[in-house]
Amino acid sequence: MKARPAPRLLLLALLAASCAAPRVERPLVYDARTFYETVSVGGASFSADETRLLVSSDASGVFNACALRLEGGEPVRLTNSTSDAVMAVSFFPEDDRILVTSDRGGNERNHLSVREVDGTMTDLTPGEKTKARFFGWSGDDASFWVATNERDERFFDLHRFATDGYARTLVLQNPGGLDLEGVSLDGRWVALSKERTNEDSDLFLWDARAPGEPPRKVTPHEGNALHSFAAFTPDSASLVYLSNDGSEFERAWSLDLVGGKREVLASADWDVSFVGFSRDGRYRVVGVNEDARTRIAVLDRRTGREVTLPTIPRADIASASFSRSGRLLAFYANGDTSPSNLHLLDLGTGEHRRLTSNLNPAVREGDLVSSTVVRYPSFDGLWIPALLYRPKAASERDPVPAIVWVHGGPGGQSRTGWRAEIQFLVNHGYAVLAVNNRGSSGYGKRFFHLDDRRHGEVDLQDCVFGRRYLEGLSWIDRERIAIMGGSYGGYMVAAALAFAPEAFEVGIDIFGVTNWLRTLKSIPPWWEAQRESLYSEMGDPAKEEERLRRISPLFHASNIRRPLLVVQGANDPRVLQVESDEIVEAARKNGVPVEYLVFPDEGHGFRSKKNRIAAAEAYLAFLDRHLSGRPAPRPAASPAPAAAPRPPRP
Repeated sequence: MKARPAPRLLLLALLAASCAAPRVERPLVYDARTFYETVSVGGASFSADETRLLVSSDASGVFNACALRLEGGEPVRLTNSTSDAVMAVSFFPEDDRILVTSDRGGNERNHLSVREVDGTMTDLTPGEKTKARFFGWSGDDASFWVATNERDERFFDLHRFATDGYARTLVLQNPGGLDLEGVSLDGRWVALSKERTNEDSDLFLWDARAPGEPPRKVTPHEGNALHSFAAFTPDSASLVYLSNDGSEFERAWSLDLVGGKREVLASADWDVSFVGFSRDGRYRVVGVNEDARTRIAVLDRRTGREVTLPTIPRADIASASFSRSGRLLAFYANGDTSPSNLHLLDLGTGEHRRLTSNLNPAVREGDLVSSTVVRYPSFDGLWIPALLYRPKAASERDPVPAIVWVHGGPGGQSRTGWRAEIQFLVNHGYAVLAVNNRGSSGYGKRFFHLDDRRHGEVDLQDCVFGRRYLEGLSWIDRERIAIMGGSYGGYMVAAALAFAPEAFEVGIDIFGVTNWLRTLKSIPPWWEAQRESLYSEMGDPAKEEERLRRISPLFHASNIRRPLLVVQGANDPRVLQVESDEIVEAARKNGVPVEYLVFPDEGHGFRSKKNRIAAAEAYLAFLDRHLSGRPAPRPAASPAPAAAPRPPRP
């Protein structure tokens, strides 16, 4: 019989044990309403007196234009929509009028309107079928440029509107097949683009001093190369554009508009994603897409030195807007655990302050999860980049279910930064692997084109092997893994359930394509200039019916045998509701659980906060019903290699 320890020794042992293993506070779990009370804010246009910023905010539940004082305080709402999102565009240059844009129920036919100082609204671009875009102010602020498709739904013409009185003049009638991209401050130069294929595009310039001449191509090259507009320099002397001509990644180029000299302005071992300037030309900002996160640099062109930007804990600076004087810089900082917050930097004094705190104060940021960039081998040995979110409570002892998350596109990218729907699901105990399958942007042109005309095949295998990667993690329940995505990601969900019916336990399809024949024939009319490029990647429905039918889940819906949730906006002009109606009807014939949620006031995405909350609740309830319990036995899949070599960057 063992002797009992003395009380003093027992007390010391207990104290030592408590020191060695301190109590870990479990994270709080939040319901959807609490989680989505976080405010989304975007845009940053300085007022004429540089005391306020014009932003879009959904604090009311629907996006409205608001004015935010730089000295602090609550934003002042300037529009009062209770249904359609109203997005801020710009303050007028010399008074407190503002430009805003809105559509109806997500139909993407945006109109441009003026909110007068007294609060009355003037629609500058009326018409039931009209779609309009703002293209900036003239250098003398006496006018601004707007593109509309009212003459021909397929193409946008350029108009000049007078700042006073809004008299309109047609500047350039689109010759067809070209997209308007930008106008120089002096009004002389108009940049246009033409996508020949998804590998090859060009930029054109139209000279207002020679109005009878057609736009001329300014990006001669051999072979295939992409070219996209970035900016005109503020002195209207140069065009800045992005191109992967002669490079795996996109570089920024400068073209002298008179002399024709061309030179590289900025490059990196990643894609340069944007270039901008302060209105006085002193500052230049360059953004780089570095392994799914944004890195920006601001150059003082007068001194040749880079501006020291503030360090924001657990967030990246993702954008930059200069005041007209060039004295102030507004920027957004965004992180996995923090929604975009607006900051202000005085470029003269270096003074910095944060203007918004958009995370719901009822949510502790420490309860949220930062992603980790990972890479895993696919079926052919290609390394696939992804973002991995691990729930706080996940462990080898307590493994959690997981979701393979697929981004939109084709050609999109899952990036670091705030994703409320992902954080919500992770907070409720679901691991998420946000896959950047082959064909994703941001990893070079070779990687980008690896899925061309192989959609629903090689990219789907990248997602299936994402599951296998998850199965190799000790803290994942390898029997409970779902696939989920929106738009093209929704297509991948339907494709997975139809073409690899045993690969995932459940699927959540959010307005995903299910019939490529219909989708490619019914693209919005204003996509006409991109039709050839889209067909070059996906296929021409008039010529490739057999292949498009082969990769369309609707025609193979009899294979679906796992639970499916479909979510759709009734006004979606990209993926028509009939796509979701038909896949739901077809899958239900198989006797599998199929749930269907349609939002009558949404389009391709959810702008209303109440609808985002309802969608999040539907995702969670579906996963809890069909994934959290033990599913029917499934064939074991091979786990990822236990000790794979460090992969090369794709």
